[in-house]
Amino acid sequence: ARARRGPREPRARDAPATPMTDAASATAAAKKSSSSPTDAFGFDQLARALEPERDDGNREYKRRLVDVAPERFEELVTQLHWRCLAEGAGEALYDLGVDDDGTVFGLSECEMEESVATLKRMAEAIECDVSVVCERLTKTGKRIATFLVRRRPCSSEHKEIRITTLGNVDSGKSTVLGVLTKGGLDNGRGLARGGVFRHKHELESGRTSSISSQIMGFDAKGNIINYSNPDVREAHQLRWEQICAASSKVVHFSDLCGHEKYLRTTMHGIAGSLPDFALMCVDANRGGIIGMTREHLSIMLGLKVPFFVIVTKVDMASEENRVATLNALMKMLKRPGVHKTPILVRDDIDVMTSVKNIAGGVITPIFQASCVTGLGLDLIRMFLNHIPSRRTFKPLEGDRALVHLDESFSVQGIGTVVSGLVVSGKITTHASMLLGPDGRGAFTPVHVKSIQNKRVAVEAVGQGNTASFAIKPKKGHIHKEEIRKGMVLCDASVQPKATWVFKAEVIILAHPTTLRVNYSPVLHALTVRQAARISAIEGKDLLRMGDRAMVTFEWCHRPEFLCEGTRIIFREGRTKGVGVIRTICADVPRTPPRTYKTTHIATVESAHVAEAR
Repeated sequence: ARARRGPREPRARDAPATPMTDAASATAAAKKSSSSPTDAFGFDQLARALEPERDDGNREYKRRLVDVAPERFEELVTQLHWRCLAEGAGEALYDLGVDDDGTVFGLSECEMEESVATLKRMAEAIECDVSVVCERLTKTGKRIATFLVRRRPCSSEHKEIRITTLGNVDSGKSTVLGVLTKGGLDNGRGLARGGVFRHKHELESGRTSSISSQIMGFDAKGNIINYSNPDVREAHQLRWEQICAASSKVVHFSDLCGHEKYLRTTMHGIAGSLPDFALMCVDANRGGIIGMTREHLSIMLGLKVPFFVIVTKVDMASEENRVATLNALMKMLKRPGVHKTPILVRDDIDVMTSVKNIAGGVITPIFQASCVTGLGLDLIRMFLNHIPSRRTFKPLEGDRALVHLDESFSVQGIGTVVSGLVVSGKITTHASMLLGPDGRGAFTPVHVKSIQNKRVAVEAVGQGNTASFAIKPKKGHIHKEEIRKGMVLCDASVQPKATWVFKAEVIILAHPTTLRVNYSPVLHALTVRQAARISAIEGKDLLRMGDRAMVTFEWCHRPEFLCEGTRIIFREGRTKGVGVIRTICADVPRTPPRTYKTTHIATVESAHVAEAR
């Protein structure tokens, strides 16, 4: 019987083990089993994985757009307007040759040409451009294509994606940003990161100690504005206002610190910037996961920020170290408490699969790149070009304006300038706002003189954008030293109140012993960073690792403006915890501070009362 069946095929365990996810394995198997050389992506395997079209979102399936009547054309334009401008914040993905239920049919050459022409006419009706993302051929020779429809550049408005960089020290975070935003490759000795650092000591040590910002612009056809012109790239870098003026989509990077002694700055950066996604860098030459990588991972999980991973320095890493690093990374992502599905990105199909699913926070794309040779950088650029916006800001009732401030400075000839993220409403120049709270919990009326978004002067700025505001108080004057991180700039109709006491649902992620009343960790809530004392624990006398409880906190130094639903995170030594604010106790006064002198007086008075009795 064995002779009739022929020689035994090699089993799976006979092949060398390589780290590959289920999605990557399926793609590789599809490539291997394809009988047609033109079916490079194994589309028959991918077709069975397509989900039915959803009523919401910015992705649309179209079997064909041929012989479209005028009435039907108007309906298609309305549908594109909904997908692109309403659901996609300025961009949408159209799959031609796919039915609404996800069944793949493909189109002939003539049908594809006419469908593309119809799609371009639809995009022209709403002032958008069309560019091809990827194209495949089935085994029958029919064409399947995915197109990007994106709004044309507008001087006053563009789509913004916020990404923060995390990872252990010397993992190449600043170098990756320098290569992506400047266009040139690194020389292996820190050339690319020089354009990202802000201070002289960072250039000397090669380590980031502050929060720096970089932007990367894409036009309506997916071209990178930063270095699309090679002459400009070699001569000088474009200014931010030039990049924003020509961009339909801007990716805003926040480069954070990797060293442990700057962890407080890193926590403030990721909590206060409200990122859409996070970029975690892992050094392939280490042979595993070391240092602050796990600490940064716990912060992202606590704040529920989806992230993707770039394995750097693959050009200098041995094959043994690279495979060991990938295996350790996938093991860390799959462990209990993380529950991520890693996808090793190898081609365009993996990129589009990651783009479609990353916003849900279930998958974690893994890229392998080298900033010296340029390996894998094209896939990362393609991913950033198509990555969707995730964070949906919940505006206040009546869409009233609210800005959380994270920086203040003084400009000669302008005066005091504050910057922050607009989380609700729209702010225009010459608007009357309230600034606060100060140390006493009061708010100061101010006048907005001018506004800049990405260093470009604008007349108004809406929610989801970072902006700078030149302000002037209506009475007296205000200096930048009087403004601190955690203050807000809001409309007078908000009627803001500073609070000393609030209740939060907290879970303790790590602690060596127990937490009791009067324990005072440093809390991070958006841009607020201050020590808070535990004044009560509902239903329990103490908290241990893994416990969840409703905890009453009281600020130690000054009142703050908070909103219900805000996530908090704290870390003190080996203690880590996360939570969500559930109740704001604005009417509860502060507990009188207890010093050595007041405690001694209270003890003496108690003794006199006891003697009198």
